[in-house]
Amino acid sequence: MNFSAGFLRLSIPRFSRSLATVTHATRSSPQRHDWTRQEIQKIYDSPLLGLVFRASSIHRQNHDPSKIQLCTLMNIKTGGCSEDCSYCSQSSRYSTPTQASRLLDIEPVIEAARKAKENGSTRFCMGAAWRDLAGRKRGFERILQMVREVRGMGMEVCTTLGMLSPEQAKQLKEAGLTAYNHNLDTSREFYPQVITTRSYDERLDTISAVRDAGISVCSGGILGLGESDADRIGLIQEVANMPEHPESFPVNALVPIPGTPLEGNERVAHHTLLRTIATARIVLPGTIIRLAAGRNTLTESEQAMCFMAGANAVFTGEQMLTTPCSPWTR
Repeated sequence: MNFSAGFLRLSIPRFSRSLATVTHATRSSPQRHDWTRQEIQKIYDSPLLGLVFRASSIHRQNHDPSKIQLCTLMNIKTGGCSEDCSYCSQSSRYSTPTQASRLLDIEPVIEAARKAKENGSTRFCMGAAWRDLAGRKRGFERILQMVREVRGMGMEVCTTLGMLSPEQAKQLKEAGLTAYNHNLDTSREFYPQVITTRSYDERLDTISAVRDAGISVCSGGILGLGESDADRIGLIQEVANMPEHPESFPVNALVPIPGTPLEGNERVAHHTLLRTIATARIVLPGTIIRLAAGRNTLTESEQAMCFMAGANAVFTGEQMLTTPCSPWTR
């Protein structure tokens, strides 16, 4: 499947909100921050084809439907994490195929970013398996330099490093960070069934620190954790009622990994993925919706339906963090 990759480069003033390289339409829908669950559920439960048609119409009002942003994600520090996220092979609490490693040196990361850019990616994302940056001053300084160098290549830069303090967020902004990923994963109610070592409000505190520093927020969820439709609706409501809608909303389909508590979960149904994307597009009209983990399991026609429903960014490359990724040509 081939996508047009014409992008718009924006001049970003210091401490202004960074925007992704996708082309927005001249018309835009107003943002609402007072959505009720009943309203969102009514959208989610509507007939599927009508839901996709409505989402597609809103997408075309707010985005160029011919544009799909290509992003590449690199794991710069693998495994050994103290958290107990039940879907993650990088937790030190589980026996999984993932081997812990130290933070990478700068040059291999820059080389990977160059390769990503050569293959059409306009955003380069770096992930480190940490709960937070406490006691990691030298490592954080190395990451700040990675951000500066990738940004200097003309690419957008995103990181996901666990919880951040306001001062750490400010330093990342000063280094040139475009966006920070910190997923809520699921609804507030279901969240304790998935993670116990970090609270929902701690996640929201990090998102607030990122937003206040002038960094774009990337926050979404994972489908297939064992959640219900009500939990997917709750996730969308939580994000939609933030002070600002996130710049991007990743929609991940769980990739069950041997050794994790969720290793036996079934693959999420495509119609569930489609309903979630379409509902998010309607509720978050100006947000970039990223078709993230699990895309490699979808057929081309299934992916096309996701794009019709409003998804307008994908990850491509050699792998996600620890799971397969669709290659550069898909």
